[in-house]
Amino acid sequence: MVAEICNGYSLGPPEDGGLERLGCLPAGWPDLGPRQPGALFPLVEGWPWEDDDSVDPDEDERIDAVYTQGSIVLGSEDGQSFWLLVTTGPRCGEIWMVADVGAGPVPGDEAWGFLEWVQRWHVGNGWWD
Repeated sequence: MVAEICNGYSLGPPEDGGLERLGCLPAGWPDLGPRQPGALFPLVEGWPWEDDDSVDPDEDERIDAVYTQGSIVLGSEDGQSFWLLVTTGPRCGEIWMVADVGAGPVPGDEAWGFLEWVQRWHVGNGWWD
C-alpha cells in the first residue's frame, strides 16, 4: 500500500523530512547493519527497554532486530524517534514507533494501519491527539 500511495513525500507525518522513499533511511537512523523487511518482526507487544533492568541497550541483539527486521521505515518524528510499518509477523500492517528508549504500536496496543495513519496526518490530526 505504501508504494500505491506514493514513494516518498516531502510533506507528511514525520516532522523531519516527510515520508521517506522506500529503501531510504532518515537522518539519525542507527547503523545496525542491513535492513531485512522480510524477516520476522521481533515484537508482538510494545517494549520500553529503557525500563527493563535485564537489558543492556548497547549489547541486546533484540533491540538491533527491532530496527532491522520485519518493517519499512516511514520517517522520523524528531530525529530520534522513527515511524515503522511492520511487514511481517502477527503485527503486520501496523504502525509502530521505535526510539532509543523502546518500541511500540501507535497510538497504543490497538495500533493504526498505514491508511489510518496517513489519513490522520493528512487532516492534521497527530498521533498524540
